[in-house]
Amino acid sequence: MSGKEKLLEWIGSSHRDLMALPTDVRRFFGYALSLAQAGDQHDAAKVLKGFGSAGVLEVVEDDADGTYRAVYTVKFEEAVFVLHCFQKKSKRGIATPKKDMDLIRARLKVAEALAKELRNEKTAH
Repeated sequence: MSGKEKLLEWIGSSHRDLMALPTDVRRFFGYALSLAQAGDQHDAAKVLKGFGSAGVLEVVEDDADGTYRAVYTVKFEEAVFVLHCFQKKSKRGIATPKKDMDLIRARLKVAEALAKELRNEKTAH
């Protein structure tokens, strides 16, 4: 660990979506994200299947109202990108619903472009 925290970047509505979650769930996800920024990984963080080695992780937390997920990527040196925060409503097993997976894929592309911009800004200075 370099001792330097990475930036935390929110893609799309992920920050607004996080703020709409129950307080305890928000705290749990916030802690997991702060560990990611420090180059560490929360014990509850798992690789989200379907993204190869894109460094896409998810943290899952349950409360009385259901199951919540925060999805982020640590693939880029420039920042930790939060891709999606949502309540999982699917009643079919533990699979992430296709519409959420599609959204995560689209936001990962946005994160990739942003990381490239941040990299270019750094080399321009």
